[in-house]
Amino acid sequence: MKQTFLDGIIKNNMVLVLAIGLCPALAVTTSAYNGIGMGMAVIFVLVFSNLLISLLRNIIPKNLRIPIFIVIISTFVTIVDYTMQAYVPPLSRQLGVFVPLIVVNCGILGRAEGYSYKHPPHYSVMDGLGIGLGFTIILFLMGTIREILGQGVWLSIPGVFPGFQVFGEAFTNSSVILMILPPGGFLAIALLMGLFNHIRMHK
Repeated sequence: MKQTFLDGIIKNNMVLVLAIGLCPALAVTTSAYNGIGMGMAVIFVLVFSNLLISLLRNIIPKNLRIPIFIVIISTFVTIVDYTMQAYVPPLSRQLGVFVPLIVVNCGILGRAEGYSYKHPPHYSVMDGLGIGLGFTIILFLMGTIREILGQGVWLSIPGVFPGFQVFGEAFTNSSVILMILPPGGFLAIALLMGLFNHIRMHK
């Protein structure tokens, strides 16, 4: 089980290795807080949908498995979406439509089809936790890079905390605004992919 968990974080990382789930990774990571929020939502959906699909794997008809997977995933997405709207509305507004779009995230549907439908519940939970945590780490790192370079602060929470000034007020007033715009997402993900591949090649 430990290897299943670690493989989800590194070997099967959705963003850096499989290059799936890029839409939310590029769109919502304008801050580290947003990255954590989206990542936690994905972890919740992955863990519980994997668990339920694994428990029902022997009674789900093969010819109906995909629509059933989507119904199960959408149930947990609805739970996490409504919970965010109720308890963390600023975060819910920041993430916007990308939380409901978790339903059609090919990474989550792929884990349902390729793993939890074929493995027992305890392994499926660890797989979901590993994949979700790996996704969350990358979103957090992307959000950190873009927020620091684009706004000059780190871990800002809208309406609650202005964030830590990293390079001082002078940099905050002349930050690289490009990093919090859509091109900044591509630059951040390219940086992380390049660093990850460099480490793997020189391991």
